[in-house]
Amino acid sequence: MKNVASILEKPVVSTIISIFLGFLVAFLILFVAGYNPLDAVLTFFNAIFSKPKFITNVIIKSSPLILTGLSAAFAFKTGLFNIGAEGQYIVATVASTLVGIIFNFHPIIQIPLVILSGVAAGAVLGGIVGFLKAKFGIHEVITSIMFNWISLYLCNYVANSEFFHKPESNGTYPINKSGISMLFYDWKFSEQGRRFLKENPFLNEVLLKTDLSLNFLIAVIAAIITWIIIYKTTLGFELRAVGLNHHAALNAGIKVRRNVVFSMLVAGALAGLAGALTISGTSNNSVQILSVFENNGFNGLAVALIARSSPLGCIFAGLIFSALIYAGQALQFKIGIPSEIINIVIGVIVFFIAITRILPIIVERVYAQRRSENVK
Repeated sequence: MKNVASILEKPVVSTIISIFLGFLVAFLILFVAGYNPLDAVLTFFNAIFSKPKFITNVIIKSSPLILTGLSAAFAFKTGLFNIGAEGQYIVATVASTLVGIIFNFHPIIQIPLVILSGVAAGAVLGGIVGFLKAKFGIHEVITSIMFNWISLYLCNYVANSEFFHKPESNGTYPINKSGISMLFYDWKFSEQGRRFLKENPFLNEVLLKTDLSLNFLIAVIAAIITWIIIYKTTLGFELRAVGLNHHAALNAGIKVRRNVVFSMLVAGALAGLAGALTISGTSNNSVQILSVFENNGFNGLAVALIARSSPLGCIFAGLIFSALIYAGQALQFKIGIPSEIINIVIGVIVFFIAITRILPIIVERVYAQRRSENVK
């Protein structure tokens, strides 16, 4: 029993159990609703693994989820709830788009400029939330929600503005080609590139039919750097100390307010990086008028929860989340399964992750009870 409790306490084990239970509940719901769970399973995995472009698209779509997950996880470590990653993501896409349209330098300058402008915009928005929390004690959830809506309406204002709105469209002009960071962007659409790719089916699937870029690699590097900062530096120790008990951290001489502002600033920068890379590294090189949130930031919260706020865990959680969303579209189009089923799976997984924290306690109590009975 004691060994079972120690195994269940490991985040990897509890997360795997939660994912398995999430799928199990989804299959039961499908069966009750009159769908064939076996067909759903086959369609689900075919939608991910049957073609190189499917696997590539899952990896590509995981990049913003990993980064917004890192944004939420970094704030969690300081005891903050960054529900504003959605707004930070949106304002970053706006900043990157404006810079990408206004300037047209050489790609060596333009691409970093477009990306860094988005990172800066997200950092500023996150930093403001942190400052209001540290200086005036205003809860970050309240200000984050407020800034989410401000960011959405700012995006719509820019998309509708006379200077940036593209006629007969629902958004702005795309950024200049010099700011696009997709791999082999010009070459793969050229006559020579198409001819070469036509003779190489695998490369044709991966390059021509996807928005292949370095976004995923950048997201992985960001996760590694975040992990190093949190667990291998003095600053990371201070941030975790503030998150565990800010009163004790204050008595120990740690500058709590400074760390709160810094934490939200970094969290905003990570969410901003997700937005900037979306504009620069995918075919969506402009911002569109938004009637609702796109949920890139909100989904990042679920990624962070599934990863147990582990920066490295966000990589795998982001991939899982991306696979669920991507394959969920195939389930809807090929079998007619409502997209809400995927949302149920995600919700159940997060729910069971919370529940699995209780399982080791239950196992330990049962073990202690049996031990006391044996002694008697």
